[in-house]
Amino acid sequence: MSIFKRLRDLTLSNVYSLIEKAEDPIKLTDQYIRDMQEDLADAEKAVAAQIAIEKKFKQLYEEQAQLVEKRGEQAHLAAQSQNIDLARRALEEKKSAEQKAAEYKASFDQNKMLADNLRGKLDEMRKQLTDLKNKRETLVARYNAAKAQTEINKAMSGFGTDSAAAGMKRMEEKMLQMEAQAEASNEINAKGKSLDDEFEKLGKDKAVEDELAALMKQYEKQ
Repeated sequence: MSIFKRLRDLTLSNVYSLIEKAEDPIKLTDQYIRDMQEDLADAEKAVAAQIAIEKKFKQLYEEQAQLVEKRGEQAHLAAQSQNIDLARRALEEKKSAEQKAAEYKASFDQNKMLADNLRGKLDEMRKQLTDLKNKRETLVARYNAAKAQTEINKAMSGFGTDSAAAGMKRMEEKMLQMEAQAEASNEINAKGKSLDDEFEKLGKDKAVEDELAALMKQYEKQ
């Protein structure tokens, strides 16, 4: 299976569509994140291997290019010294190095193009993974909000208008009953007082009135 199969066959728009329809979108999102992280790890290894090939051909090309320049300079030195055989050998190696350099340059260009393509796909996978993680945070918030709303609605279903009104009516009836009992108790206590109690109270009231009359008399205008 290609390490970029998920990137090629499953776009984020399709993923989001599946997530929205799932019974548990959080679990499904987490599964996609784990799958994409595994694919991303494989892709990073593949890209690293391709980059290594690219760098190897670049190194070989640069070595042959340097050899071409070196053998060219040596051929000039040999010619200046009238050493025809040495100049010829330098030019022969220069020609061979030029051929190898051209081959390595072609391989380097091809592998660099492949590596650049893989780098682009790798960046896209990283972006998709980041987008999916951000989507998860949004889904968690929406999921928790919906769950809380469901719980609240469930709890409030037992507190309808009719039941609340019936509860208040029962409370009022209970309070009226308690007030009636208290009033009856007061009447019973009042009727239970003895004749002596009544005269004692009357005597106390008369003493207060006599003291009040004496006090007021002190301040009568002379």
